[in-house]
Amino acid sequence: MTAVRRAAPLLLAALVLLAGAARAHATGYRYWSFWERSGGHWTYATQGPSTARPDDGAVEGFRFAVSADSADANRPRGTADFGTICAGTPAEPGRKRVALVLDFGTPGDAPSGETPPGRRTACARVASDATSAQALAAVAKPLRYDTNALLCAIAGYPEKGCGEQVSTGKEENSAASANSAPRKHGPDGGPSLGLPIGAAVVALLTGAAVWQSRRRRDDSV
Repeated sequence: MTAVRRAAPLLLAALVLLAGAARAHATGYRYWSFWERSGGHWTYATQGPSTARPDDGAVEGFRFAVSADSADANRPRGTADFGTICAGTPAEPGRKRVALVLDFGTPGDAPSGETPPGRRTACARVASDATSAQALAAVAKPLRYDTNALLCAIAGYPEKGCGEQVSTGKEENSAASANSAPRKHGPDGGPSLGLPIGAAVVALLTGAAVWQSRRRRDDSV
């Protein structure tokens, strides 16, 4: 039993490492998400604002926040009714009206040193074939885009940064995240620690069992 006792501290350390590896801080991105309003509910837009062409009477929203993906993204807050937002903007022939909800997010989602403006709404009256990006530009300049045409800032907020990766401060179970995230490697590009540590635990247990079996066989001879 001496070898088993010697292996016990190693087994305990490995199990502790496994428990720590099982939970990790979730990673998200700080960006403007784009939403469409339908049936009184927000849905994540399937197109970007530069290609989407809303109909007259559409309600669209933009929300700045830290989100892991589209399923985790925060929706624009507050009421969003076309009749209310565009009440003071009469219709014109050959043009359309698009109600926009601009939610600049919370201080917790803001980049360091910046304070989010208050949520606001606007009614954009634009050409009948205008895109959502053109409607946004009509009421919320200056806009800022990166070299890949990703929307980085609305009405100048934030002043810098664009879709940067940040820690959300939340913890998630590695088994659950493996089912939802396509990435199967560690942050340095190497394999996750869980697999080699688990293999080490199995090897130690197997070695101890083999040693016990051999000792019993020798004692019986």
